[in-house]
Amino acid sequence: MKRNYLLLLTVFFLLIQSSISGQNTSLTHHMTPEEELIKDQIDRDFYPTLPPAGPVRMVAEFEHMQAVLIRYPFGIPMSLIKEMSEDCTVLTVVANQSQENTVRGQYQSAGVNMNHVEFMHASTDSYWTRDYGPWFVVNGNNEIGVCNFPYNRPRPNDNDIPIEVAEYYDIELYGMELISTGGNYMCDGMGIAASSDLVIEENPQLTLTQINGKVLNYLGVHTYHIILDPLGEYIKHIDCWGKFLDIDKVLIGQVPSSDPRYSDFEYVADYFEQSISSYGTPYEVFRVFTPGNGQTTPYTNSLILNKKVFVPITGSTHDQAALDVYEDAMPGYEVIGVTDGGYGWENTDALHCRTKGVADLGMLYIRHYPLYGQIPQYDSFEITAEIIPYSDEPLYSDSLKVFYRVNGGFYNSVPLFHQDDLTYSGFIPTQPTGSKISYYLYAADESGRNKKHPYIGAADPHVFFVGNPLPELTVTPDSLIYTDYMQCIDGQIAMAINESDSDIYITNINNEGWDPFFWWIDPFQVSFPYLMEPGDTLSLNVQIGIPLDMMPGFLQDTLFVETEMKTHQVFILVDSILVSGLNEKHITNNGINLNIYPNPVTSQTQVSFTINETSDVQVTLFSSEAKILEIHSLGNLKPGDYTFPWNKLFTGNYPDNGIYLLRIETNNHLETRKIIQLN
Repeated sequence: MKRNYLLLLTVFFLLIQSSISGQNTSLTHHMTPEEELIKDQIDRDFYPTLPPAGPVRMVAEFEHMQAVLIRYPFGIPMSLIKEMSEDCTVLTVVANQSQENTVRGQYQSAGVNMNHVEFMHASTDSYWTRDYGPWFVVNGNNEIGVCNFPYNRPRPNDNDIPIEVAEYYDIELYGMELISTGGNYMCDGMGIAASSDLVIEENPQLTLTQINGKVLNYLGVHTYHIILDPLGEYIKHIDCWGKFLDIDKVLIGQVPSSDPRYSDFEYVADYFEQSISSYGTPYEVFRVFTPGNGQTTPYTNSLILNKKVFVPITGSTHDQAALDVYEDAMPGYEVIGVTDGGYGWENTDALHCRTKGVADLGMLYIRHYPLYGQIPQYDSFEITAEIIPYSDEPLYSDSLKVFYRVNGGFYNSVPLFHQDDLTYSGFIPTQPTGSKISYYLYAADESGRNKKHPYIGAADPHVFFVGNPLPELTVTPDSLIYTDYMQCIDGQIAMAINESDSDIYITNINNEGWDPFFWWIDPFQVSFPYLMEPGDTLSLNVQIGIPLDMMPGFLQDTLFVETEMKTHQVFILVDSILVSGLNEKHITNNGINLNIYPNPVTSQTQVSFTINETSDVQVTLFSSEAKILEIHSLGNLKPGDYTFPWNKLFTGNYPDNGIYLLRIETNNHLETRKIIQLN
């Protein structure tokens, strides 16, 4: 009884403390001892909602912002506020009109651009707007809304700020019941995000699958990198040691080799170097020296705000090197070092923590997968993109262009032509072998907005090189999926066909090295290089040796057919749950009959299946790497035939083109089918 009484007194004290002017300045970035006593109340009053209509997309920090959210009393210097007001609105949270009048006077005296100043009246507990501020998501109707979440501090006023922002801008509010904080989250705007393992610690009631399901449904995140925190501090926020600078660029802190954390930081850097970005390319990883251990070097805790990058500096001898890293990683941006102005930067708390971008609600968005690396010498190089005006204003058709230059010369342009719906294509003329082609896309709409892709345009374009013309060798099919034991024993056939009018040499055939995969070549005796004359075919019989102790799951490999010009790939996947029989779920003649037609999928594709028993039914969509993209429960169904439109069953949170796997699962049975998505 005494313990409960003390707890009530603590809660009462915090409520009184929070209510004084609604602006608490005594709180720290980490939880206070008093807050630790009531941390179980963090999500007590949270109101969850249904997720946005899909497909969902979360806006990245490096996309266009119409405002930046800060709070008074301030945690950032007036010089930073003045600089931010030059290019976008400064939305300041104040408790009441009296505070607004005070801040207006301070802004005017400091030379802040008052044409770019707005105020929102709301109570707050602290100035860490990054941590408790709104996350901006785009629903399937291309409307930007706010995704709310339980803030990982028992600070009720801060926790309500996403609600206040949604009301201020009169936009939709979604409630995702996942305890989190903005300082421990970064995303690329195309379905990839990252956090430290703090997100698992703070949601013990959720499995990893459930966490992935929430970020997929509410944020459109299909690949969520949850990484062990290398910092070794109380906060475990990812912005203390890492940052997405662009869709394919990551900044990671670096410590001396003598630091006990050195191997942890190197692991994180290696992890991203080996990961694939949303462009389908490896990340370009940049390192910034952040030694800590008595030195204040919070360089990853920076703010990207449109074409400026604000980097916290402290007078350290490492400041200039950090600014140089940003200059190198982000050409075309204005990189600005910001001192703390007396507010104090820390390694775990600097200007990123105390500012939060507000997405441009009428953004002109370009979604494009760039050409990369060495591209064959085609008659022209097709550049395809989706161009979406969130303002609903028409595009200026004569503004839609691809700007390109060859070998560092002057930029030329070609028009983007409308293909269908929101898709446009432009064609860069063929260039000599070995040419370096740099390009970016440009669009404008009648709202007055314009957009480049990449965001910075000419200063940091996409780049590819023109390779040699490729021989017309085809390898078909491009994937082999094994779902029963006899398929593994008998093998399945992939055919290499020389469809050109010239000789082709196959220099090697191999796989990535997973032991149970075998392939037999017809004719059996083949030495490399193997000559294929025009019209020749070569049969590859791929057999699988399954070890008896195989655990359930997907096992995959890739068969490589290498020529002098190109490596052809055959994706191989064994659904070992079905093959090994070690799982209680299995296929029988009276289990599930799954059909997908037409396939490759179109807007008319139907997913049809038959079940012969009353059962809970779940449908899961996997990427070709066996990552879960979407999970849908169809509820408890009676025996019978069922059909669902493909574009209604799945919201489209996956790349436009590629191979996918659809699994339908009942209480006792499951079945998997390959799906091909083409433009």
